[in-house]
Amino acid sequence: MKKAVAEETLKVRLSHLLRDCSVGAIVRGQDSLMVVQDTRTWDRPQSDPRAREIRYVERVRSMLKIEQVLCAPPRAVERDGRVVGWIPALRFPTWARCLTCGLLHAAPWRRRQSPEDVADRSAATTGVGGAWKCACGGRLEQTSLVLVHEAGYLADVPWHALAHGTARHPEQHACRPDWTVPYLRLTHDPTGRLVHCTTCHAEEPLRSGALPRLPFPARVARQPWLREDCPDEAPETPAWLLEINDVRVHSPVTPTALVIPPESRIRRGTVVDRLYGSSSNQRKIRNAKTDLARRAAIARLATEYRCEPGRIEGALAEIDKGYPLYGRTLAESDVMIDEYRALIEEIPDLTEGEDFVTEHHTDAWKALGQRFSTRIGQRAVQAVSRLIAVNKLKEVMVLKGFTRAGGDLVRPDIAGESDWLPAIELYGEGIFFTLGEEWVAPWEDNDAVCERAEPFRQRHLRFKREGAPGFDEDITPRFLLCHTLAHLLIRQLEAAAGYPAASLKERIYCETDDEARAGVLIYVAVADEEGSLGGLMELARPERFLRLLIGAFEAATWCSFDPVCSEQQGHGPGLLNGAACHACALVPETTCAYGNMLLDRVFVTGGAPGIAPFLDGPEMRA
Repeated sequence: MKKAVAEETLKVRLSHLLRDCSVGAIVRGQDSLMVVQDTRTWDRPQSDPRAREIRYVERVRSMLKIEQVLCAPPRAVERDGRVVGWIPALRFPTWARCLTCGLLHAAPWRRRQSPEDVADRSAATTGVGGAWKCACGGRLEQTSLVLVHEAGYLADVPWHALAHGTARHPEQHACRPDWTVPYLRLTHDPTGRLVHCTTCHAEEPLRSGALPRLPFPARVARQPWLREDCPDEAPETPAWLLEINDVRVHSPVTPTALVIPPESRIRRGTVVDRLYGSSSNQRKIRNAKTDLARRAAIARLATEYRCEPGRIEGALAEIDKGYPLYGRTLAESDVMIDEYRALIEEIPDLTEGEDFVTEHHTDAWKALGQRFSTRIGQRAVQAVSRLIAVNKLKEVMVLKGFTRAGGDLVRPDIAGESDWLPAIELYGEGIFFTLGEEWVAPWEDNDAVCERAEPFRQRHLRFKREGAPGFDEDITPRFLLCHTLAHLLIRQLEAAAGYPAASLKERIYCETDDEARAGVLIYVAVADEEGSLGGLMELARPERFLRLLIGAFEAATWCSFDPVCSEQQGHGPGLLNGAACHACALVPETTCAYGNMLLDRVFVTGGAPGIAPFLDGPEMRA
């Protein structure tokens, strides 16, 4: 996958294209920063995104409450020495700062100067060997501050208004310099930045950690790449002045769901599959006006599919019966509930050609505890109620849009009128296990456990109110337990089994209302059917998984940063981590579904007043 800005191209993985490099994100290339344009520009006029439609995902769309068709992004290919299919991006921010003298230059890459201008020390910029330089000889680098509004808007910082906004003298408010010559200077010191006007000497300090909020300018496009939609009036609420790497600048909304039965049981390449995927071939048969014309259409299609005409008739009848769901009502349900039920259910007559293949090891797991001699091994077996290998799975990731500063959802096409959404299919395998309710319920009824979990819930609510991306999950003791245990296991998979943590992902299934759940799925999923690293399902075999689980519990009892780490009660983004750091519980950002937050080893190992280790068992009392 490639994105391009003028002469620069950047290769991007499909999974990144729907997250860190999705529509509206600021991406760092080799020579510049750029913002990815919306999906209306992704396809050439003669191409149709529906040619890349992802089929057999009706249940996924229903569970994720998506009405649009899901289509894969275009892939860049080389034709006749040219790359086609790239996704356009625009160089942004458009202001650059001289690293030597601090002068601010407006879009220097758009300037074309004569040799006389270059010789003039007051001239703005010149391009040398593809790099832009100031008249003083210093190299130019794009500024790292942008203006972000909670309605989803993004713009350059209004540097002139910022420098003169709190000016004390009337002549400074009336400053109208020569716009063709750089006159604003942005300097750095240990306490922050200072923007200074060299014409009237107005200045504004920008203190680190306390950047001001500014009015979003009127008559400015709501997104940098738009040339329309420039309202005469500014939004009523002020915008945020933020660093480009601040999480509030761009937060992609990319829900995921596993493909589960019945859609996972579709056999690719069969006659009914091919006919179902071709509405034009179906129309050729259905629109035939006579029986003779209909038989002729079926015969031609049978020749194309290299099968008997009767199989075409049978496939058409299957589609008329409601293939692939056969009339099943897609009741609105929580995606995690449906996945959890599919994971714990033993599906009959599974074949390797399906997209969701599980192998239950629960009976062998329970038998293992009877012959295991150590106390921690016996306790671990008793605490885990189910152990299931997911030999094959398919995950669908959808880009529903993005938010800025925790505000409104912006659709991938900006206007919200497109009938399709970008999505990708990820294939892989995993390990799924559940904690026994007879262990979890008495543990989370402990008053000390609830008291330690409550600040996490309150901080998470405040974190979301302050514009940072939050999560829909209820922040309960069992969620904090399962999430921390998932991270400990991922780190154990990396240390003991040689599995790269960055390749793994997690799904946490926790609920206490209608159906008590405490499940963890650790899996690998890549945008390539043959891309699985292999072997993860082998680690779900009882003997091997028990060694990993024991290692995770033992590793959790000690951290190289203890006692500092174990005594932490709030640190990291939003103070949403307890006893968890890079030495014990944090994993690569791509691995964690919750931004490496909401982790605390105390919920696993105990150690705080009134909180015993989880493996002490159901006999715990408040």
